[in-house]
Amino acid sequence: MSSKETEAAVEKKILSSEIPIEIISDEEMSLIEAAFSLAASTSRHFHHNYSYSTSINNNISKRTCYSLIGDIEDGIGSTQKKKKKVNESLLRRFKKKTGLSVTDITASEWCEKQKEFFLVCGKPKASEAMKAGSARHALLEQEVITKVEVVIRSAEERWALKMINFIYGTNQLFMDGLTRELPLIGFAEDVCVVGIIDEIRMKTGTITLVETKTRSQNNLPSEAQQRNGRLQLMCYKYLWDNLLTHPFPTKHFLQLFSLNPDYVLSQEIREFAIQAGAPVQTLNDVIGKYQYVCSMLPDSQDQLLLRYEYQKDQALIGENQYLYDSDWVVDRISSSLEFWKGEREASYALENERWKCKHCKYASRC
Repeated sequence: MSSKETEAAVEKKILSSEIPIEIISDEEMSLIEAAFSLAASTSRHFHHNYSYSTSINNNISKRTCYSLIGDIEDGIGSTQKKKKKVNESLLRRFKKKTGLSVTDITASEWCEKQKEFFLVCGKPKASEAMKAGSARHALLEQEVITKVEVVIRSAEERWALKMINFIYGTNQLFMDGLTRELPLIGFAEDVCVVGIIDEIRMKTGTITLVETKTRSQNNLPSEAQQRNGRLQLMCYKYLWDNLLTHPFPTKHFLQLFSLNPDYVLSQEIREFAIQAGAPVQTLNDVIGKYQYVCSMLPDSQDQLLLRYEYQKDQALIGENQYLYDSDWVVDRISSSLEFWKGEREASYALENERWKCKHCKYASRC
């Protein structure tokens, strides 16, 4: 089958609600079979007039998500010890084995000095509002994902699991038009950045990225908070678009984290990969599948959706739709990387946003 025919088959599979019968490659077939297996327990198929609401349709099939203890949002769950060498950059001291997370970037946009204090002196305990927000996200996740804990023996398996969960999530997206908590591994400049997208919707082949924020007060947040939420969603789109348009830098990725590409994964992880339609043996196999799936994905639309819910009863406070601003997000990411790489000192909150200091435990030390 020629490359043009293969591309046409992929495009047709993505944009159509029905899977045509045609001769395709073994790799494409394994991914299609995995996607159908996700919907085996229901006769429902994704259709163009699918409606979305704050509560998910019960007919959407759940996907299995393998997780490890301590694998929090946007992190890789590494047990690395913090470096004591103060002359090293924050990136090397605290993120050498995990890469940056999208929330690392948004936290530094909120206040770089606060983020520096959190890293060096310790992050304060989660507030009740933060706990309520985490609980709400867990409930949304449970509507479409069944979590299964797995023992991780190495950094190679930790990264492989992230990529396999991504493949599984995209299968669900193709079949049901919706997936949540989708992990992404990408790069901004030469820095590895990981993220977990709250929700992705696909309707008539159009991808929409969605972020849900919970509020302890029944009103919309300040402009500074809304700007931070917009940055988070734009970072996800930045990573998504780069994965579609640029080959994954495998060699750099392996060297950056001192990973062995020929590392043989555990039987449990290999079986999970088979369920995701990506039979693998080694980390290098997983990276190859990850690259292949990324090349199949449709573009995400420039219109992004930021939702706000009231924590007390999950009522919708409001939805903000806005357009992706490539120049702005690239500028924000570049500025954040300067801070993380130690190319400049940490900046403080903007003069007209010093009200943030009232909520910071390290304000007296600034």
